[in-house]
Amino acid sequence: MQVISLCSQKGGSGKTTLTGHLAVQAALQGHGPVALIDCDPQGSLAAWWNSREAAQPAFLETTLATLGADLQRLREQDFRYVFIDTPPAVSMPILRVMEQSDLVVIPTRPSPHDLRAVRATLDLAERTGKPLIFVVNGAAARARITSDAAVALSQHGTVAPSFICHRIALASSMIDGRTVMEIDPEHRASGEIVALWSYLEDRLVRLANRVAFHRQRPTARSFGRRSDDNGLSAPPALAEEAVA
Repeated sequence: MQVISLCSQKGGSGKTTLTGHLAVQAALQGHGPVALIDCDPQGSLAAWWNSREAAQPAFLETTLATLGADLQRLREQDFRYVFIDTPPAVSMPILRVMEQSDLVVIPTRPSPHDLRAVRATLDLAERTGKPLIFVVNGAAARARITSDAAVALSQHGTVAPSFICHRIALASSMIDGRTVMEIDPEHRASGEIVALWSYLEDRLVRLANRVAFHRQRPTARSFGRRSDDNGLSAPPALAEEAVA
């Protein structure tokens, strides 16, 4: 199971809309079972889910105090992906969510205010050492400010190549508990969500493979090598030179 948290200090970055759409897309593609968690006190994602008729994605009610144990319960139930929506604030609770995540997604609108605000969210993510992906959200198609924002963000981390443009259909589709993919699969907004999830899912697969590789890789044993001041074994060439 892999946990994806959507985090941003800036309000209005589109975390809730993206969380719901990405979770539904993962479920639609058969990458489930999928679960949602709403850590935002406003409860917008929970309200949206309560108006849904579809069984997937599932919804988990939890608290920050029990988040780790509840995620473990989902693992034991063979859930594949868990998406977590977070409040627009930089605080210790958000840090705790990030610590439980396998991937931190930071939606950022292409505006000077949003770009300035991203530093605080980035600082928290860097403290956890978790992989992160910036998503340019609410973009204006073919506008220079969109590409400029992507370039600016790329100085701090990986930027998803699939931008999410500002489209009314994304927000209006969530009025009755659905997503734009469920209402109009041919809409451009649907294609953008599909492309974004395809990219994120590929990154998650790579992360999982990397973790599996390191778990299975045998620990190298060192014979007759001296250690440096940090307690690390010297490279073979240096060890041989020392013996000589």
